[in-house]
Amino acid sequence: MVRSQGHVEKYIAAVVQAFRRHISGVREVEFIPIMRRMVRAQRHRVYRYTRDLVASLRRRGYYLIAVLHSPRYMVDDFARELGFDKIYGRVLGVTKSGRFTGRARHLSVISDKAKVLRRVIEKQGLTLVGSVGVGDSEADVGFLEMVETPICFNPNVALLRVAKRRGWKVVVERKDVVYEIRPEK
Repeated sequence: MVRSQGHVEKYIAAVVQAFRRHISGVREVEFIPIMRRMVRAQRHRVYRYTRDLVASLRRRGYYLIAVLHSPRYMVDDFARELGFDKIYGRVLGVTKSGRFTGRARHLSVISDKAKVLRRVIEKQGLTLVGSVGVGDSEADVGFLEMVETPICFNPNVALLRVAKRRGWKVVVERKDVVYEIRPEK
């Protein structure tokens, strides 16, 4: 058994740094087919709760928006298959010769999810009436405050604290168990 040490955010940051370091210099035309194969192979490995929620919202005619910090190469096909209408992801920098730089472009576009949501609502002529939002970290608080039904799914500790204070729904999925943490009154 491996003992967990440190916060998951530090682990994720280290993975992102390793990815940035190792993607630098890789040819885009070689990377895209590999990424698409990986997405096809892993497309069914999603949390049951969120998969079912997306399917339910889709059936009820919701306009679905995904704002993720994963590279667009990974999230576009994956999110489209799930039924999202609009997908925002990290755009990787590419040189004129077609090699990745290891840097993200236009990161400010996805860094403020509330701003993205406002822009999509305006451009698509949507409303927040009946809206649902799902977030997993404190970076999502801004857009979760905007929606009628905020859901904190597998939240980090900082978002869990906010959710408890505000009475937001908290859902945790672990292995094959999905459970809701009721906010304290």
